[in-house]
Amino acid sequence: MIHIVIAEDEDIIRSGLLYTIDWLSMNAVVVASAATGMEGLEKIKSLQPDIVITDIKMPGMSGLDMIEAAQKAKIDFIPIVLTSYSDFNYAKSAIALRVFDYLLKPVDEEKIKEVVLRAQEQLAKNLIAQKAERAESAGASSSPFLPPMVSDNPYIAACLSAIEQNYAEHPNIETLARTLKVSASYLSRSFKKHTSMTFLDFLNTYRIQKAVSLLADQKYRVYEVAAMTGFSSYKRFYEVFKSYAGFPPTELAKPDEKRKD
Repeated sequence: MIHIVIAEDEDIIRSGLLYTIDWLSMNAVVVASAATGMEGLEKIKSLQPDIVITDIKMPGMSGLDMIEAAQKAKIDFIPIVLTSYSDFNYAKSAIALRVFDYLLKPVDEEKIKEVVLRAQEQLAKNLIAQKAERAESAGASSSPFLPPMVSDNPYIAACLSAIEQNYAEHPNIETLARTLKVSASYLSRSFKKHTSMTFLDFLNTYRIQKAVSLLADQKYRVYEVAAMTGFSSYKRFYEVFKSYAGFPPTELAKPDEKRKD
């Protein structure tokens, strides 16, 4: 699974990237987000993501300075830059940073998917090259390498499938562990190792992502979306939604349902 860090100082854009993009369909997970360049650098150093998506202009350290600092720290990742038309020429001038691609604001979901999938192809090529280099250094034969497959742990694949298909039906790690005939503690540790998130955090993130999509259609009331995404009460849904998204679900509610919080 591809690990992504997002650095963006505008709350609404950052939340949009986190909760309106179907990362799971790209075999990807956002392991952290940051509102400043310095915070982003700390996340990159601690989490070692495969891809970093960053805005250029952020408080204090810019996105380009963040990328440069991470690269100087010998952290290997693919940088993707968010930019506006006014910053585009400046962004393109940063050739030395080996920026993979540029996403113009407002960000288009299909463009993000296209760029992230290309970045994954590049990651696969990089892995092949690294294997070939190690083999050559070790004096191994120059036989061709097979392209790397997504090495999904079958237990993690089962967890992700359960979340994707049954997110509204209260899947939990204990039940899955019994089904898979492994201990819940082992499955929980393995899941966090592969996704950098607990099972519950991943489940709630996925639920909120689905909730944002449903609310944005403005066909359903907030309490209906709460039930549709697996929350036992409106209050619990409201608390989790605001905690994860950074704004209350009523901001996306039907016009006749909006109210001040």
